[in-house]
Amino acid sequence: MKQFRLFIIVLSTALLVACGGGGATVENTTTNTTMGQELMDLDASYKKGLLTEKEYQRAKKNIMNRYD
Repeated sequence: MKQFRLFIIVLSTALLVACGGGGATVENTTTNTTMGQELMDLDASYKKGLLTEKEYQRAKKNIMNRYD
């Protein structure tokens, strides 16, 4: 029983250490989406009711500013 507890403690510790993240980094990637496609996708989301008018206008402005 004592060995089993020790095994569980060692296993639990190993699993917790393994879940530590590993120092992954996120890189900036470029997309091949055009402004027109982004605007059409945004419009479709708005028409489906996924965005409020305010969210739609803000997102549209951000897209247009990105392509200036």
